[in-house]
Amino acid sequence: MATDKVTSIELPEVVVVDRVSKSFTIRKDNSLKERVVTLGRRGRVHEERFDALKNVSFSIRAGSSIGLMGSNGSGKSTLLKLIGGIIDPSEGRIMRRGRLAALLELGAGFHPDLTGRDNIYLNAAILGMSKEETDARFDAIVAFSEISEFIDTQVKFYSSGMYVRLAFSVAIHTDPDILLVDEVLAVGDEVFQRKCMDKIRQFQREGRTIILVSHSPEQVAEVCDVAVVLSHGEVAFSGSVGEATKVHREILEGRRREVRAEERAAEGGTPNAPEPAPSQIAAVRVLDASGEVVELIQPGDSVTVELDVEFGTAVGEWNSSISIETPQGHQVFGTGTRRMGTVHEPSPAGSTTIRYEIGSLPLAGGQYFINCEIADAWDTPWSVLYQGTMFFVESEFRQSGMVHAIATVSQAT
Repeated sequence: MATDKVTSIELPEVVVVDRVSKSFTIRKDNSLKERVVTLGRRGRVHEERFDALKNVSFSIRAGSSIGLMGSNGSGKSTLLKLIGGIIDPSEGRIMRRGRLAALLELGAGFHPDLTGRDNIYLNAAILGMSKEETDARFDAIVAFSEISEFIDTQVKFYSSGMYVRLAFSVAIHTDPDILLVDEVLAVGDEVFQRKCMDKIRQFQREGRTIILVSHSPEQVAEVCDVAVVLSHGEVAFSGSVGEATKVHREILEGRRREVRAEERAAEGGTPNAPEPAPSQIAAVRVLDASGEVVELIQPGDSVTVELDVEFGTAVGEWNSSISIETPQGHQVFGTGTRRMGTVHEPSPAGSTTIRYEIGSLPLAGGQYFINCEIADAWDTPWSVLYQGTMFFVESEFRQSGMVHAIATVSQAT
C-alpha cells in the first residue's frame, strides 16, 4: 500500500487513507416540478458526476496533529466525513483505530425538537458512550458548555454559538483517541474559542490525535504539526505547516487570477485570456546596515529589504508591500506603500529596485521568511512572491518567543 507519510515513524498509524476517491451524482432537475415533468414525459433524468476526491492517500500516526487545508470546494470537509465514517468512499479504503469524536457540521447529531439535556444523551450515544458513562460526565459537559440555564430548552432555539459549545463539550467528554474538528470552531466567541484551543492542547499533551479543517493558516500553524493541502480533490502537498501554508497561498492566488479572468470575459474581454501582469518580482534579498546581502542578523539590527521589479510595459502609479513571517506562517511584521500613505511613481518598461529600510528589527532567534507583492494603483496584484527569501536571527538563551526585548528581574525587600 503506497501512502504518503506525514508524521514520524515512531508511533503506530491510527488513520490510513488509501487511494480514496469520492464521487457524487448531481441532478439537474432540481425542483419537484421539474422532476414530475421529467417522469411524466418519460424523459431521461439529467445527472452529472462530481468527483469531490480523487485518489487521496496519506497516513496519520498516533499523537500527531494534522491540518487539512484548501480553498472552498477542494474536498476538505468531504475527506473529514470519510475519516469520521459519516459517508463511505466510492473507491479505496480508510482504516482507523481508537475511539473517534467528530465535530463536523453545526448541530450534527442534534435533534432540534429535543432539549439540550436530551441531545447530550443522544449525541453521546452516537459517539459511542453508554447512558451510565453519560450520567457520570453530564455535569462536566454542561459546565464546560457554559449554557446550564438553557439546558432544558429545545435546541432549535439555540444560537449557533450555543450549538458549538454543547457539541464541542459532548465530543471532548467522550474521551476520544482521535478528534476531528471542522470549521465549527470559527462560530463561537473569542473566549470560548480560546477555551477550546486550550482543551485541544491538553489532548495533544495526552498523546491524542487531532485532525483539523480550517481556512486559517494561523490556526493550523497554532494547532498542527503537519498539514495536507487539497486542491480540486487531490493532494497538492503533505508535510510541514510552513511549506503547506506557502502552497495553500499559491493555490489561492492562482484561483484569484482565474476568477479575475472569468470576470474580464463576462465584462466583454477575451474569453479565457490570462490576466495581464505588466510587472514581475524578479528577486528579493535582505541587506545589513553596510549594504551586504545577509542570511544571519542579530536581534534589533537595522536591515533593508530589496525587491527587483521588471516591467514588460510602461505602467502608471503602482504599489508594493512586504511581510515577514515565521516558518509556521505567523506574520510578525508587514508594511507597504498603501499603509505608508504613498505610492510608487509611474515606471517605464525595464527594471527597477525598491528598498524597504527597517531601522530596527527586534525579532527573537529563529528562521524567518519574506513575502512580497506588487500591485496597481487600485491594489490589484500583479505579482506575489511567497517566501521569496529567508534569513535567520541569532538565538539568545535568555529569552523565548518571537520578539526580542531587554528584560531585567529584581525582588522587592
